[in-house]
Amino acid sequence: MSDNFDVPAPLEGVGGWLDDRFHGARGFRVLMRKVFPDHWSFLLGEIALWSFVILLLSGTFLALFFVPSMNDVVYNGSYVKLDGIRMSEAYQSTLNISFDVRGGLLMRQIHHWAADLFMAALIIHMLRVFFTGAYRKPREINWLIGVGLFTLGLLEGLFGYSLPDDQLSGAGLRIFEGVLQGIPIVGTYLAFFLFGGGFPGNDIVPRMYILHVLLIPGLLLGLITAHLFIMFHQKHTQMPAKGNTEKNVVGQPFFPYFLAKGGAWFFFIFAALVLLATFAEINPIWLYGPYTPVAISSSSQPDFYMGILEGSLRMMPAWEINGFGHTLSLSVLIPGLGPLGLIFGGAAIWPFFEQWATGDRSFHNINDRPRNAPMRTGIGVAAVVFYGVCWAEGANDVIAYNLHIPLYTITWIARVLVFVGPVAAFFVTKRICLALQRQDKETLLHGYESGIIRQLPNGEFIEVHRPVDEEARAVLEAKRPLALMPAPGSEDENGVPAPSSRGALGKVRARANRAFAETIVVETNGHGNGHEGGNGHAVGDGHGPAVEAGQAGEQASVGSAAAGQLPAAENPEDSPGS
Repeated sequence: MSDNFDVPAPLEGVGGWLDDRFHGARGFRVLMRKVFPDHWSFLLGEIALWSFVILLLSGTFLALFFVPSMNDVVYNGSYVKLDGIRMSEAYQSTLNISFDVRGGLLMRQIHHWAADLFMAALIIHMLRVFFTGAYRKPREINWLIGVGLFTLGLLEGLFGYSLPDDQLSGAGLRIFEGVLQGIPIVGTYLAFFLFGGGFPGNDIVPRMYILHVLLIPGLLLGLITAHLFIMFHQKHTQMPAKGNTEKNVVGQPFFPYFLAKGGAWFFFIFAALVLLATFAEINPIWLYGPYTPVAISSSSQPDFYMGILEGSLRMMPAWEINGFGHTLSLSVLIPGLGPLGLIFGGAAIWPFFEQWATGDRSFHNINDRPRNAPMRTGIGVAAVVFYGVCWAEGANDVIAYNLHIPLYTITWIARVLVFVGPVAAFFVTKRICLALQRQDKETLLHGYESGIIRQLPNGEFIEVHRPVDEEARAVLEAKRPLALMPAPGSEDENGVPAPSSRGALGKVRARANRAFAETIVVETNGHGNGHEGGNGHAVGDGHGPAVEAGQAGEQASVGSAAAGQLPAAENPEDSPGS
């Protein structure tokens, strides 16, 4: 790597002082020159990252005033409607934060909105990764880390909105206790140890407080750090485009472009959360009152990310098995563990199942267009529909009230849709993907329809088509069809079955391979595809985006004035991804 790196004057003194003591200039140069693709969908992960940062900051403020205690007190605070009411210290301190601490209510609402935004951004980011196939080799571990982040986020949110000990959060905690008790053999012990005895007890809020502010945030912080370091080392995936190959990264350098954009993005997200917290009320615990086990409020729903558990519990019939003096409550066990296990377990094993079914063990740095992977896209949409039906059923009482439909009618509709909806969504999505592939094929072969009709000398009418430019052609030709394995039961000329299709497992694999490989073949002419072999645009020429080579180690500078200070090349042995 060249050592001729022009350090900006404001950083020269500090940078020299640090390098003399910690010898970090080399790593600093690598970081500053790191190239990131410039695509809007990659900012979804940053929304989750900055929301988590805001969660840590706002949570630290709230922790200074919150009292995690279940001791009974009589409230005599500013909210006169609850004056003289007996409640826990946890609920009293939450009321004090809302009405007596300067800026406390604003900070509470920022914290709650940031939690919702964190989970929403995490879900959408994972969907983007799934639909584009960005979890494929070598990024399977980072995908598993994302699944772990999602799981921990659910628990963190559950414990967070249960801390105030209001009527709504207490009802959700009661459901959580029931789900724990529904687990065979160990369920009652788990509930007993967590709650410190019978529900609600005096220990649950202090224990949830430790989990919420110490253990789970620490795990989240560790997983996020690992996620970023792995992504930095493996390099970012990129969308199909002219000049993008499996061996480079086309985009902008970390300094100054990405650093400035990321910093501005943080302030945009923070401003959006402040506006939401100011003008959109969320979780007004003073309206719910303190929790009492003998009461329940109508229209009680958790935050949206826990809606799948609430909805699955509401739609499940009252099934149970009694025998040998014990009761197995299927009406709690199945909805409590089934949907979440299906979503999280399916997401965790999917990269490995797809690799097994397709036989594709190559490295992938170029993302797929969702239409070019009909099987994967269909499965993803089916999972979204399944999640959506369970989420909507979590508010069946609200839907029944506002639409004037009997509650049990809504429940039966959900019971049918939870099975029919995902299946229908899968087949419809798959056919749409194949139809879009046919449209792409027609576009490649004939160009875009111009709407201009001309008559030939022989009297024939034709439509004039506009040719496909190089940028669009590179995207359309980016599809790589999967290789077909031998068909189930196939034999060679000697009558010997193919090794990969032997036995029941081999037949399942062969059928799965054909399902994944179903596609519309596009004959390309090799022009302007921007992939293997290149088209002369693989390295920047001073007027385009920066390009970082993932294997060869080459990297070019950008044409902006600030980025023009970057070195022109990077040696292979110095590349963090080599």
